[in-house]
Amino acid sequence: MEVPGLAHTLSSPLSPCEGMIKDLSLDSIQLCERDGKSQDGSISEMEELPVPQNIKISNITCDSFKICWDMEARGKERITHYFIDLNKKENKNSNKFKHKDVPTKLVAKAVPLPMTVRGHWFLSPRTEYTVAVQTASKQTDGDYAVSEWSEIIEFCTGDYSTVHLNQLQEKAEAIAGRMLTFSVFYRNQNKEYFDHCRDAQENRMLPSVKDNSGSHGSPISGKLEGLYFCCNTEFNTGKPPQDSPYGRHRFEVRADALFNSDTSLYFGDLYCMYTAYHYVILVLAPKGSQGDEFCKERLPALDITNNRFLTCKQSEAGDGRLVFHHAQDVILEVIYTEPVDLSLGKVGEISGHQLMSLSTINAKKDPSCKTCNISVGR
Repeated sequence: MEVPGLAHTLSSPLSPCEGMIKDLSLDSIQLCERDGKSQDGSISEMEELPVPQNIKISNITCDSFKICWDMEARGKERITHYFIDLNKKENKNSNKFKHKDVPTKLVAKAVPLPMTVRGHWFLSPRTEYTVAVQTASKQTDGDYAVSEWSEIIEFCTGDYSTVHLNQLQEKAEAIAGRMLTFSVFYRNQNKEYFDHCRDAQENRMLPSVKDNSGSHGSPISGKLEGLYFCCNTEFNTGKPPQDSPYGRHRFEVRADALFNSDTSLYFGDLYCMYTAYHYVILVLAPKGSQGDEFCKERLPALDITNNRFLTCKQSEAGDGRLVFHHAQDVILEVIYTEPVDLSLGKVGEISGHQLMSLSTINAKKDPSCKTCNISVGR
């Protein structure tokens, strides 16, 4: 069975979730407490129904999982439905709701196990959940006889798959705009950061683990190590902007030092922070590097000479030069996966302001934006 229905009180108004599943021909039931009784006592408890045991969760994705369990043979033939109590882990006691119309229980007709539970309106990526199961028998009067609840099992949903990232990439391509030329990558930090690189890191900037900015299901957040670089230019000057939220000191390096024919390019994410402009995360990884191998299994690869975000091509003049372009209408955050020696470029102080309000460190994605969200949880 693909998607169980959401249980709700029969007297409650139509919920958003109910509207999304109205075409699935699934039963709705009254909100039931974990002791097997409804709030008005209409669901009765019968010992003849077997209690699910040894619950197993498998095939976990960002918005689905498979569930199966063992049952005694006693009363098994009377089972018509399964009740599945699914809650976010931080809300283990969420059976006690302030509002009766909050959907809580999943209802599925008794089908051969394992059963797939799928639904982006109640399952989010990278989120811990608890689950418990009852067996139920629908009576002639419409009420249910139920077993006791099973033990509570915990599990965590997974990251976005490449299928979901491809959907995000398509959305990003639609808003990327025309391509502008650029010649340098740059990275802003405070003076102390660059002093530390010189004194304690042998004149190198070392990769660190990516923060949790961007989409909640991003497979690189908290996992991929790299260095953030920018490449966007001002429309009127063709040069990097003089303002930055990350510090007044800037390292600039020629684009071909990081991006060339020996580099792999990957699409990582699309997000916004409740603003009109959008961020696209790209990953640059030298071919065969650890970062390249990590991304190869998780992110959509881009053709470095032909994509809507960041390109590297041979000059049409035939002089052997590389020419670089970036998308105009999105802000690119480029993660380079290897250490970078400061001797490859230069460090200087910018003349503009340090706009802390524009920082994207651990930025939360706007879950209501139709431009940069797909139907996979928040």
